[in-house]
Amino acid sequence: MRPRHAYLDHPAPLAFAHRGGAADGLENTAAAFRHAVDLGYRYLETDVHATSDGRLVAFHDPTLDRVTDSRGAIGALPWRAVAGARVGGREPLPLFEELLEEFPEARWNVDLKAEAALAPLLDLLRRTSAWDRVCVGSFSEARVARAQRLAGPRLATSLGTRGVAGLRLRSYGRGAVPLDRLLGAAVRRNAVCVQVPVRHAGIPVVDPLFLRTAHALGMQVHVWTINDAQRMAALLDLGVDGIMTDELETLRTVLTERGCWT
Repeated sequence: MRPRHAYLDHPAPLAFAHRGGAADGLENTAAAFRHAVDLGYRYLETDVHATSDGRLVAFHDPTLDRVTDSRGAIGALPWRAVAGARVGGREPLPLFEELLEEFPEARWNVDLKAEAALAPLLDLLRRTSAWDRVCVGSFSEARVARAQRLAGPRLATSLGTRGVAGLRLRSYGRGAVPLDRLLGAAVRRNAVCVQVPVRHAGIPVVDPLFLRTAHALGMQVHVWTINDAQRMAALLDLGVDGIMTDELETLRTVLTERGCWT
């Protein structure tokens, strides 16, 4: 299947380092991403929030509390305060711009966690001409749509949640008109992939029907977050186009054994 966007112009299956490899507790830090790149990963997954003064931070949670030695909501704090926090008590939070600069060969899957991060992210991509290196996703369908509308075809995105639901229904041959129209609009707005869990709320998502429907529309299917070697192998046998993992060496081993590690 020919990629719909230069972001995906790499032999599949793609291996994504989820938060740089969250298994060691240093998620979304430059140290984690360096380790992933040293292992050979070229697709890195991260999340972004904007500080109160508009700096774009690579970090998953809305607050610093869970994984750092500081507290408070990132969106309510200036960068000078956030910059003092340490993940695991030792690693600073990186700005996404710093990550783009440090890893010029890497491609980034970016979860747009908050509306305030949208404008700074698009501005960064314009300034750095990094359109081919970034794919944007979000649980917010409206946020993905706004990103697509503002950036146009330069920006690669994954389907939003309603688009995924539409794709699931379409794969069953039950594409109700509103969802089917929504799916068509999402595809026309440059959704190049669908990124999903194996199951959601007890409902199977990734199966042969779903894969066949996505591929027929020219979209890759990336599955998150898979940390077990047997499940990785089963998904690869099924034909998924990418896997996101916290267990970087496990996925690398599975792909190496199959002759797919590039």
